[in-house]
Amino acid sequence: MEGLHEPHTGWTFLTNHARVLAAIADDRNARIRDIAARCRLTERAVQKIIADLESAGYLSHTRVGRTNTYRIEPGKILRHPAEAGLTIASLLSLLAQDDAARVKEAPASSIGE
Repeated sequence: MEGLHEPHTGWTFLTNHARVLAAIADDRNARIRDIAARCRLTERAVQKIIADLESAGYLSHTRVGRTNTYRIEPGKILRHPAEAGLTIASLLSLLAQDDAARVKEAPASSIGE
């Protein structure tokens, strides 16, 4: 399937829900196809994750023509009790800082590959 790269088995530090939310935070008008490619998920998996996030109140969308524009609820608190008080905005801020550091450290030839 196009957009899916090397398979991964085992556990990871970030959930697919966090990956999809971060992708949407980077581009509020992203197509499901683009989110799926970036997160290395199927389009169907991304659709389900977006539905989960919307039903829990973390995300909403408006449709203009054939394009969805997503709105993230930045003040919404994360669900797990161990993350009490941590908001979506603070999570996305941490991920954005990491992304910026990785881009800064990456050799010029690997950026955009």
